[in-house]
Amino acid sequence: MKTRPTTQFVPHTIDGKTRMVPVPVDAPAPPRDWDHLILNAVTAIAALVLTASVVWSTASIGDLLAHAVIEPAAYGAAIVFDLAWIACMAVEWLARYDEDRAALPRRAGHVMLVLAMLAVGAHGKVAGYWEIGLIGAAVSALAKGLWTVVLRHQTPPLDARTRAWIQGELADAGASLALIPVRRQLQRAESQVAAERAAIASSDRDPDEPGQSADDPDADIIHIRPGAVTTKDAVRIAWDSDIRDENAVIRYVANATGTTPSPDTVRRYLRALRVAG
Repeated sequence: MKTRPTTQFVPHTIDGKTRMVPVPVDAPAPPRDWDHLILNAVTAIAALVLTASVVWSTASIGDLLAHAVIEPAAYGAAIVFDLAWIACMAVEWLARYDEDRAALPRRAGHVMLVLAMLAVGAHGKVAGYWEIGLIGAAVSALAKGLWTVVLRHQTPPLDARTRAWIQGELADAGASLALIPVRRQLQRAESQVAAERAAIASSDRDPDEPGQSADDPDADIIHIRPGAVTTKDAVRIAWDSDIRDENAVIRYVANATGTTPSPDTVRRYLRALRVAG
């Protein structure tokens, strides 16, 4: 029996404490997986054929386009013909669990493959060797067909219920991803609204007298509340009502605003009214 070295974890106890420690052992070697080896070989062949197809198509189409433009631009555009259907084939593979989503890249890949084959055939005709053009176009078809066979072999067959379940899972994941930018947009909107409200509240406050300390507790004495008058408004109302006593004004402001005002703030507003009067 063939064996191979491997590592096995076994319990080992020292001073009453047990740990799992690795120990090298010889384990029976598994039988050779010929299916996996053959699949790898076929995939390598398909990759080689695809590479040859891209090189041939790029050289043919690039030589055709070089009659009208400079060679770097011609060959740069020529490689697009093969890269387009290869990219469609890759997207088809990514959507292999959702037949509806895989249908579009499959059809687009077929269309782009036909365009590439027509371009290669046109090069053969222009060069005077239409047989070579047909054979060159068949190279792209062979590469596409071989890769289609390989990818279809690796795509697991799914029944209708399983496909529906997978589509539901993908829909939930897509909804979660879609909520990320929506939540970011909501956060930006909420931040803007909060900034606008703060700016409006700041513009409605009366600045303190010049030279007053920023640590003065009277700096934030004015509170703008819906349905309530401010301290300044209450002081003006009392002044217009011929109330001149400071204590009486303070009591009136407290009743009008629902909060006890700062005496210094009330005196400051009264001084301003006396100067204005």
